[in-house]
Amino acid sequence: MLETVFTLSVALIVTHEIDAVARHEWRVLPLTAFLPEKAGFAVFVLAHVPLIWLALWGGYHAEAGTAALSRLLIAGSCVVHVGLHFIYRKHPAYEFDNPLSQSLIWGAGAAGAAYLAGATFSP
Repeated sequence: MLETVFTLSVALIVTHEIDAVARHEWRVLPLTAFLPEKAGFAVFVLAHVPLIWLALWGGYHAEAGTAALSRLLIAGSCVVHVGLHFIYRKHPAYEFDNPLSQSLIWGAGAAGAAYLAGATFSP
């Protein structure tokens, strides 16, 4: 069951990142907002290759101890991610104020929190 919750959190955050391209998230992020449009888009998209690779490799293929730590970090980042969206919600370029985007963001955070709770409190 706990693995299913973790997989759900990964699926939701990756799907959110697909949505983030449509919502021009690079215009909001401090590390990419200053870049010209095409460069910001390219940096944003290419930065997700190592991030998604780490989530998939670390969460599913690493040695047992490394995978357990990776899953905690990934789940924790899903929770922190909700907080970042809350902080940036008033940014003039923020485009995630719709039910689909909000469901993906909050869903990933909830699944991440559920995984952290289960991993922390299960025997």
